[in-house]
Amino acid sequence: MRARRPAWLATNRSLRIGLAMLAVTLAVPQGAALSEVLARGPEPIAIGAIPITAFAASTPDRQRFGRLDFRGGLQLRSSHQAFGGFSGLARTPDGQLKAISDKGYWLSATVAEAGGRMVGLDHAVMGLLPSPSGRPLAATRSYDTEGLTIAGHQAYVSIERTHEVLRFDWGVAGPRSPVRAVPLPQEVKALGRNRGLEAIGVAPHGSPLAGAVVTIAEEPPRAGGPDGFILTGPRRGTFSVVRHDGFAVTDMAFLPGGDLVLLERRYLPPFSLAMRLRLVERAALRPGAAVDGEILLTADLGAEIDNMEGLSAHRNAAGETILTLISDDNFSMFQRTVLLQFALLPADTASIAPPVKAQ
Repeated sequence: MRARRPAWLATNRSLRIGLAMLAVTLAVPQGAALSEVLARGPEPIAIGAIPITAFAASTPDRQRFGRLDFRGGLQLRSSHQAFGGFSGLARTPDGQLKAISDKGYWLSATVAEAGGRMVGLDHAVMGLLPSPSGRPLAATRSYDTEGLTIAGHQAYVSIERTHEVLRFDWGVAGPRSPVRAVPLPQEVKALGRNRGLEAIGVAPHGSPLAGAVVTIAEEPPRAGGPDGFILTGPRRGTFSVVRHDGFAVTDMAFLPGGDLVLLERRYLPPFSLAMRLRLVERAALRPGAAVDGEILLTADLGAEIDNMEGLSAHRNAAGETILTLISDDNFSMFQRTVLLQFALLPADTASIAPPVKAQ
């Protein structure tokens, strides 16, 4: 049996992450700081992976958390200067992983698995996201790319500070021009500069919104108003996400049947960080609605989390619905890039997951 992690270790990690998060909130963004790193174009990179076998430090043998079955994780490292800051995530049933950082870069890799658990990332490549002007997004004011969703070969990226959504093809060699802006409703302009469009998804077949591009802001406008936007399709409109306990939305993922999972984060300075997963039924997502849902999981630094910002959902070869999460390390030596995987079990399997608390 693995020894229980002492309480001081969780506290020490809380201190390190708290200091890093505070530094990020005070820093002046440098959108083009890394713009020359990949000037030669997309290039292979080496990624090291340390397995995460237990999600909750206090109960290392526990794998079930309500409707979620923990399927392992990885702590990722790379010496490449552009590696990190991952805020958007997409996965495909054939094992492909796509991610974007909040500095305008993309990552593509193959997820290696053994016994249904991730063991590493192979064939990793990084490159610069293109912009409508042809310049790399990393060299423009639209560098703050936060959300990613891919439907077929069509990719959509949400950009936070400038309140944009871009559409482009994601081919075998990565994202490619032409890049087109998706029209946005006037209400988007009311969002805070650093609290803008964080999450994005395309509703699947079987959803009342089938094929529609949906995006959600990290936080609602301070003056009130909608924070969710159905951008395309016959049911275009706005909606609101009911907020609880100080959590902000960092990503979303449509399930194959049309339900929606929200990834949320709460940071309470100086040292408290938590994440939450919430399930929204597909019928609830409609213009004018106030969207709420069942809590699937709440976890803080007593679990193997960091600044969780990216979420994807896919069906594996066994027909299971798999949720994958990735953290944004803020390019900080005090934080980690963590990749986690859970299987979502049927609704009658368990009720609300108990929270995972720091020790």
